[in-house]
Amino acid sequence: MEEKIKPTKIIDARGSFCPGPLMELIKAYKSAKLNDIISVYSTDSGTKRDASAWIKKSNNELIGVFEHEGYYEIVMKKTKG
Repeated sequence: MEEKIKPTKIIDARGSFCPGPLMELIKAYKSAKLNDIISVYSTDSGTKRDASAWIKKSNNELIGVFEHEGYYEIVMKKTKG
């Protein structure tokens, strides 16, 4: 059975266009603690690519990109200070 991931912080950026959701993710990342799980909701399909690339480039953990009805959810774990 798949374990449900419980984010420490949820960013609801639905209705915002790039780079808005990514900027909100970076802002939350800066104030997050090590091992926090951050989830961003976005209706902009470009966020899937941009947020995933930034998470990998910043050497944090991309937990997943999930498609829900009407929006995407990008989930990361802060592994770098």
